[in-house]
Amino acid sequence: MKIRFAIPLTLALCMSTPVLAEHPQEHGGQEHGGGTVHGNRGHIPQQGPAPRQGGARPEVERREGGRVNSLPHVNNNHWCGHDRPNDRRYVIGHPYEHGRFEHFGPSYRYGIERFDRDHHRFWFPGGFSFEIASWDWPLAEDWCWDCGGDNFVVYDDPDHPGWYLVYNSQTGAYIHAQYMGS
Repeated sequence: MKIRFAIPLTLALCMSTPVLAEHPQEHGGQEHGGGTVHGNRGHIPQQGPAPRQGGARPEVERREGGRVNSLPHVNNNHWCGHDRPNDRRYVIGHPYEHGRFEHFGPSYRYGIERFDRDHHRFWFPGGFSFEIASWDWPLAEDWCWDCGGDNFVVYDDPDHPGWYLVYNSQTGAYIHAQYMGS
């Protein structure tokens, strides 16, 4: 008797899989130009973080059971883990030395054209290059830099002149990077 129900159930699950793949926005992901979005509950943030006031500690995400996630990420359109405006790591002698990157915000999605793991640099189509902040490299080192798809969105960092926030739509995490020109 168990076998009679197992076969139809297995067939029903197999047949429904393509339907789920055709409608990602109905199942937690948002199709957005180049791939399904998984981070931030399936949504690209409509704007970067608001400027922070003073030297308060970075906001953390508090989870059930008292757990805390302090890593830089976006959840429910809230930017968690964004460092203090007065953090000395972000002081650049000549901010925007290589110019300003003008194509940022949620309407611009990027795939990686080239990636240099040794120097922590990546290039978007058009030759726009960025260098990842050394302290953020451990967060980004295991990102799928060559998976294809438009998985990255760039936001201006409102608290750290010369820095941009590179958001990974697959993971919901973000890192700091400097624009190195084109």
